Amino acid sequence: MGLHTLTATQARLALKRGDFSCVDYIQALLQRSAQHACVNAWVYQDASQLLKAARSIDQSGRVRKATHRLAGLPFAVKDNIDVAKMPAAAGTAALQGRVPVQSAQIVQQLKAEGAMVAGKAGMHELALGISGNNAFSGVVRNPYQLKHLAGGSSSGSAAAVAAGFAPFALGTETGGSIRIPAALCGLYGLRPSLGRYSRSGVIPLSKTSDTVGPICRSIDDLLLIDSVLAADESTYSIDFSRLRLGLPRNTLLSDLAPDVADIFEHMLDRLSAWGVSFIDADIPLFFALEQQASFPIVFYELQRDLPAYLEKTGKRLSLDAIQAGVKSQEVALTLASVLGEGGISEKAYRKALQLRLRLQALCTDYFRQHRLDGFIFPTTVLPAPKIEDSETVKHNGSVCSTFTLYSRNCNAGSLAGLPAVTMPAGLSQGLPVGVTVSGLWHSDRWLLYLTKAISAFLDPLEPSLGAF
Repeated sequence: MGLHTLTATQARLALKRGDFSCVDYIQALLQRSAQHACVNAWVYQDASQLLKAARSIDQSGRVRKATHRLAGLPFAVKDNIDVAKMPAAAGTAALQGRVPVQSAQIVQQLKAEGAMVAGKAGMHELALGISGNNAFSGVVRNPYQLKHLAGGSSSGSAAAVAAGFAPFALGTETGGSIRIPAALCGLYGLRPSLGRYSRSGVIPLSKTSDTVGPICRSIDDLLLIDSVLAADESTYSIDFSRLRLGLPRNTLLSDLAPDVADIFEHMLDRLSAWGVSFIDADIPLFFALEQQASFPIVFYELQRDLPAYLEKTGKRLSLDAIQAGVKSQEVALTLASVLGEGGISEKAYRKALQLRLRLQALCTDYFRQHRLDGFIFPTTVLPAPKIEDSETVKHNGSVCSTFTLYSRNCNAGSLAGLPAVTMPAGLSQGLPVGVTVSGLWHSDRWLLYLTKAISAFLDPLEPSLGAF
């Protein structure tokens, strides 16, 4: 197995032992990226600067020091997260050439532990989609099968990790944009509770919903990165015999693709055998409230906060100018339909905020009424679609909106602000299937340990990726 197959925790231990140098490691990953550039995970990478940073780490001796938890590890950064002296265009033409002078706080935190930015990863334009088919920067392909999509909007972040270009990545999520691509690319992804990680230095979509989160190859990697970004090294022991997980069968478990349903039920059977109790129960009005509140909140905050953020960071640009530069047809149509005729009114926005509060109260009642520790469901209702199915896809005999179908199981929980972790649960015709566990606010660290406990009973996905 090549160096590109190592998880972040495996690579860090090997670097500390001196099994190979940081330069050796970076050269292997750069070679991997060059050999499989067709994945189109990167929108920017400076190989010479990355090798220079690797040589500096080798010479400093930091790679051997336990005090630098990430020394020698490169990571991919989504194109809407600022990195000093690197482009940050949020995947859209109007922001082409924008180069921040300061890195986002989360990037600074990782670099302080010895990690290096491997490059900027492609994304769905303006983070307004889940396919990763960007008419400006090109489609990001799924490393398992290149004719399929990587998912979005953190497309390149997931593809870079799955393809072996970087051991971990940063993505962002408003309504599923970490978990969807992580699931479709056979990875682990965390949507943290709002406020767990800093959002300073991130181009906003919806400031009251946006989160930054890691995408990794293993649950141990997620635990490691979370401990750095949240300054939280709490540990938990999971007792399956006392665990109660909700099964929202009429909402998040309905209308699944047959293979996804089979993989999910197989997981439930194995966990039941180990004593986990599953409670059939849905969150009332889960979808109805999300459908009424989500778009007004996102687009009001977009029209208010995006131009303000850009001006603050040295790029004065109106929303009209940003819209005019959009290249992806479905993003352009969405912006035109929602922001036309003056956009979302403050009255509609305030009403949507109240609906979100109602959704959050219902989530709290759901946990209390059924005495639940969390709930579990497939991250997406079907595996990665083909590239030609970026806008519509055939599912269970119907033609559906790709965005609506793939975001269905993630968006309401994201709107409510619930933390959630997706894990790879199996393969459907060579494509990964992900399963999410979600809990109440600020249960992030416990959810990660729950995922670790569940993952121990899952069959690992084949590490040699099908496309290669």
